[in-house]
Order: sequence, then structure tokens, then C-alpha cells
Amino acid sequence: MFAVIRTGGKQYKVQKDDKIEVEKLDVEAGKSVDLDEVLFVDGKIGAPLVKGAKVVAKVLEQKRAPKITIFKKKRRQNYRRKKGHRQNLTLLQITDIKAA
Repeated sequence: MFAVIRTGGKQYKVQKDDKIEVEKLDVEAGKSVDLDEVLFVDGKIGAPLVKGAKVVAKVLEQKRAPKITIFKKKRRQNYRRKKGHRQNLTLLQITDIKAA
């Protein structure tokens, strides 16, 4: 059985024992978190969410994504800007999918 969940403005297709990286959740490593925004589970399509459905996940670690470089330039204007960014991520392991 799989489910489609929404967290951090993105959608993820998950199954039991999957490991996914999501936008940072404010939960300590080792704790459990309930993801209530379930869009699809067990053949049931939500409008927009499936009532009573939830996905339980365990937080494995808090980490950061690799650095990306942002470079802006305008030719012949002596305009150059260079920035770097590292996104904060949470690594989750799906432990249970509960349908309504």
C-alpha cells in the first residue's frame, strides 16, 4: 500500500519503510511524527485530503543539503553577485500508513 502526502509545499509518494528527505520539520532526531496531509491512500482520493488518514514517520536525522551557488551577472554593467545556499532537511523513515 502506498500514500501520497504533502509536506513543505511538496508532494511525496511513500510506502512503508521508505526513507525520504523533506523540508525541515521542527522535531528532534529519534522522535516520531504524524503527517496528516494525506492526499491519496489505498485507492481513496481526497478532496483535497483523505479524512482520518495519516502517515507515521520516524525522524532519523536533521541535515543540510549540498550547497548551491547563485550567480547573477549583467553584461557590460560591472554587476556580479555570488551567493551560496544550503537548505535544511529532515530525513524521515515511514513506519506506518493508516487509512481512514
